[in-house]
Amino acid sequence: MKLAVVGGGSTYTPELIDGFARLRDTLPIEELVLVDPAADRLDLVGGLARRIFAKQDHAGRITTTTDIDAGVADADAVLLQLRVGGQAARNKDETWPLECGCVGQETTGAGGLAKALRTVPVVLDIAERVRRANPDAWIIDFTNPVGIVTRALLQAGHKAVGLCNVAIGFQRKFARLLDVNPSEVHLDHVGLNHLTWELGVRLGGPDGENVLPKLLAEHGDAIADDLRMPRQVIDRLGVVPSYYLRYFYSHDEVVRELGTKPSRAAEVAAMEKELLAMYGDPTLDEKPELLAKRGGAFYSEAAVDLAASLLGNGGSPVQVVNTYNNGTLPFLPDDAVIEVQARVGHDGATPLAVPALDPLYAGLIANVTAYEDLALEAALRGGRYRVFKALLAHPLIGQYEYAEGLTDRLIAHNREHLAWA
Repeated sequence: MKLAVVGGGSTYTPELIDGFARLRDTLPIEELVLVDPAADRLDLVGGLARRIFAKQDHAGRITTTTDIDAGVADADAVLLQLRVGGQAARNKDETWPLECGCVGQETTGAGGLAKALRTVPVVLDIAERVRRANPDAWIIDFTNPVGIVTRALLQAGHKAVGLCNVAIGFQRKFARLLDVNPSEVHLDHVGLNHLTWELGVRLGGPDGENVLPKLLAEHGDAIADDLRMPRQVIDRLGVVPSYYLRYFYSHDEVVRELGTKPSRAAEVAAMEKELLAMYGDPTLDEKPELLAKRGGAFYSEAAVDLAASLLGNGGSPVQVVNTYNNGTLPFLPDDAVIEVQARVGHDGATPLAVPALDPLYAGLIANVTAYEDLALEAALRGGRYRVFKALLAHPLIGQYEYAEGLTDRLIAHNREHLAWA
């Protein structure tokens, strides 16, 4: 089995490598190719990756290349984890929206749109190269904004499934609180990527006992603290929202907070510098503890599980993924991409049935889906007016004056990445 990781020079990658090494019985990789245009980073990450495999007695071969076509040749699956423009572009995404009084974040709001505009054309080009190399290869997308990018891939006819670590993070957190094995915890996870709610927490399987009321009663303070939301809000909702919902439920508070401290991108850039120095140490043969602060917790385990299922090598039969709606949420078009529990196998992902949603959640999902429609149109076709329409449609913006100012700033800060600008 051959896997390729595009964006393999990321400081995330040792987390992925550690998972591949530990879970080799689930996903028996014979060859792993790390692909990245940044040769200097690739050398550091590739060296550590080989040492991790060697320490854990993994027999697989790890190679590195800056050539996408060579890297994806004959791959059975390709993982996408790229960041067009790097942390410098992310830093802009997280700062210039604040000038208009709107949240600065890399996956939602104006910053999220900027990332989508930079990313979708690049991902589609890579996907075409994958299809030419092996039309049967699966593409697993971890590249944000996952929902928009996955929809672009699916609409172009690629074999693709989107992946996010939010659900597995909740699963592991709830398992610790309940003192059970994570495999026993199943989530009624519903929504769009980075716009989800845990409507239930079930033990033993998708139809098992719902212990969410018990969790909230006994551990509500800890859950609320993790989400950085008031306990009374969680209790009133009776569900657990993704921490990304804070940008919607506490928008103005978040804007004020972000204006008083360095951006997350600046923090990550400093962390990456330190991590890369560690990766260059020839005695390091495991992922460093600092990597846990980088983000992406449990990404490797989710990726292994998904790849194993798609490639017919086992894996969990039910997983939370991003895939076509196909009637699951009846108020959305079939070709909307949703993030829900799905049955996953070599034919792809089929969402499980979802109960009728409270309008409180359905309304926001529908609104953000409309924005994603317009965002994808802007990413595929370009043009100032399409960017403006997407911004005006976003529930975190929604005002003409804000949308105008943000459109000008987005184009100015991303001109080098926009072929039409």
